[in-house]
Amino acid sequence: MIGDKLSGQDDAYQEFRAARDLLLHHANDQDAARKAFRWPRPRQFNWATDWFDRIAEGNDRVALRIVGQGELTFQELSRRSDRVAGWLLSQGIRRGDVVMLLMDNRTELWELMLALIKVRAVIAPAFITISPEELRTRIGRAGATHVIADHRIVPGLAVDGLRTRIIVGGEHEGWVDFATSAEHEGGFVPEGPTEADEPLFYYFTSGSTSRPKLVVHTHVSYAIGHLASMYWNGLKPGDVHLNVSAPAWAKYPWSSLFGPWNAEATVVSMDNADATPQRLLEVLRTGTVTSFCAPPSIWRALIRTGLPDGLPGLRHAVSVGEPLMGDVVEQVRRLAGVTVRNGFGQSEVTAMAGVTASSPADPVSMGYPLPGYELVVVRPGTDEPAQEGELCLDLANKPVGMMRGYLDPEDNATSHTPGGLYRTGDLARWDSDGSLVYLGRGKDVFEGPDGALIAPLELEHVLVLHPAVAELSVVPVSEDTAQVPKAYVVLSAGWNASRATAEVLFAHLQKHLPAPRHVRFLEFVDDLPRTESGKVQREAVRRLRRSRNVEFAVGPPAALA
Repeated sequence: MIGDKLSGQDDAYQEFRAARDLLLHHANDQDAARKAFRWPRPRQFNWATDWFDRIAEGNDRVALRIVGQGELTFQELSRRSDRVAGWLLSQGIRRGDVVMLLMDNRTELWELMLALIKVRAVIAPAFITISPEELRTRIGRAGATHVIADHRIVPGLAVDGLRTRIIVGGEHEGWVDFATSAEHEGGFVPEGPTEADEPLFYYFTSGSTSRPKLVVHTHVSYAIGHLASMYWNGLKPGDVHLNVSAPAWAKYPWSSLFGPWNAEATVVSMDNADATPQRLLEVLRTGTVTSFCAPPSIWRALIRTGLPDGLPGLRHAVSVGEPLMGDVVEQVRRLAGVTVRNGFGQSEVTAMAGVTASSPADPVSMGYPLPGYELVVVRPGTDEPAQEGELCLDLANKPVGMMRGYLDPEDNATSHTPGGLYRTGDLARWDSDGSLVYLGRGKDVFEGPDGALIAPLELEHVLVLHPAVAELSVVPVSEDTAQVPKAYVVLSAGWNASRATAEVLFAHLQKHLPAPRHVRFLEFVDDLPRTESGKVQREAVRRLRRSRNVEFAVGPPAALA
């Protein structure tokens, strides 16, 4: 029974619900929400038993819909995850055990995530496309002792030596078939209360600019912390939320687990192999989806495929993970009648800033700090406030949505300023309206020949407005003793990779930006290297071999002065 599993945690439930309801009440007034909101800080909390099971009791509304697979109600998922939790215990998975999870979007994934939360295991998601070498490395770094994997990738996995190997969706010698969990009859009883600071998720950062770090999130930092993500998204009870994300991306719980179910909304998902632009448009055209989240690359693909005139039922369109460009916002608004809004967070922290539905901020900006977060901009390497500089998180009243830390001690050593601010590693600027403008990763910004700082993102924002540009990445390259900007450009259909096209783009930049910020070199490429989560991997772009035969330059070096 639900009451048996709460184990005296009714106070935690009530505190969580009160905070959630306050945010729903102030959904259209971000200032009021920021002033009134206080993080719930329970000493003990298990989101699956103390929140999900509570709202699921007798609840026959749809909690999960997998396109092409079916749907489950809140009550059905609660009961199924109980059975799976009991079965996992029978397989030897215990509190604190690290479980490597390699799954795509299928019903069993949500059953497993809820069940793993209930048994207090630590979930370490990995992409199903991960190489055997990288998987071994991550298993070692995370200290994983169990693995649960999709049947399609099991034959290629080298995971001998782990205590438990569970296969989902098929059978394989030496692996336990997850389907046998349906026969488990032992029920589930929690092994004591869950302490708030117990680890729940290990997430590897995207590694778009450096070696991936291993982030530790607790039972409260992600579950309760994503109240801020729920608020940014604008979700409320009864909403139907479609998210495009792979389960191994730290963004996944924002929109496919904690965010929607904190709001008591329906999660809609599909196997990533089926999530083609055409298929996504079919789902959106049904009119049943009220909220849609996708990275900018997906929005661009939808535009190229052909967004319809209006998307019935869609109230919220949001984007996160990569910088959102103005051309995407304008085209979606013109074609579909909705405004795509930007949000900002990290693997280390939940949504910290964002453009909410009622916000007057530019949709492509970072918006305003979200309830529960105090953000500051400082001169890099100091605690000195600045109009433009490194974005930091004030930890004087540490936000619940902040990670517990990195698992590797050496990564924690550089994550704070001398005064104790958390360093995001991103650069930002306060705009005149109090919103934040994203300038890029600190590692991406460099000093130009004249000593001025050059933010590649600023150049990208201008270049992408030209119809010839489908996608691009600007990185520094060496010229004599200086660093100058070079753009790697993926062309739109109908444009040729020629000197004439390069000159058109150089002229476009010269028209919109001062000379010191012009791109010096330009090269056309078929595609850009990306991380497994879909982000442009700038470190890999920097390492691209320069081809002088197809690299175009704008005048002599003096032209940059």
